[in-house]
Amino acid sequence: MATGVDTGATPRTRDRAATEARILGAVGAVLARDGFGAIGVNAIARQAGVDKVLIYRYFGGLPELLRVWGESGHFWPRVADLLGPEPQALLARPAAERWAGFFDHFIDELRRRPLTLEVLAAELVERNELTAILEAEREAWGFEAVRTLGGDEFAARPHLQGVTLLLVAGVQYLLLRSRRIRVFGGVDVQSDAGWAQLKQAIRALARDAFAPPASQQDQAGARNDAPT
Repeated sequence: MATGVDTGATPRTRDRAATEARILGAVGAVLARDGFGAIGVNAIARQAGVDKVLIYRYFGGLPELLRVWGESGHFWPRVADLLGPEPQALLARPAAERWAGFFDHFIDELRRRPLTLEVLAAELVERNELTAILEAEREAWGFEAVRTLGGDEFAARPHLQGVTLLLVAGVQYLLLRSRRIRVFGGVDVQSDAGWAQLKQAIRALARDAFAPPASQQDQAGARNDAPT
């Protein structure tokens, strides 16, 4: 007998969502334990405790599964993750603060993803169709980040694209190095204090990078000094 009460998702829908979550979690577990060389539908199905048919049914196949995993935030932080708990507040800040805040969150998100660092390290010595999928996801992430955080100030400084790229790569390199060494260039890259020091350096760089050109500063100073 119908009760008239909306119970939300059906059991079948909930079961599928739970199974998909187990499969996505299994991708990371297999990669962390065995590396890209062992990743495959059978290994992921065994890890998730599901029939491999479900991987094809829910995702289409291994490449599609890797693509969903790459987009899910399990592997690489989504742009939304890098805007912090108050995205609109960050986006309303001046360009220098937005840029520095992005890197603050980027550092924190990668530091709490040891699996991501394992995968990045593996990519340095092994490249295949699956690593290419994750590379493509990161490239798309980069374009989305520029669209979200850019604006007129960024567009007026085209060299900042290269500076941003160097910082993104530098953060990844230092985190990879921190898996084996503690101190790099006098900075403790395994400690919160060391990364706080690097974040402070990025904030200082952001202030300089987005400062008005000297000619504009001189004009502003002249206006301020003009008699009223």
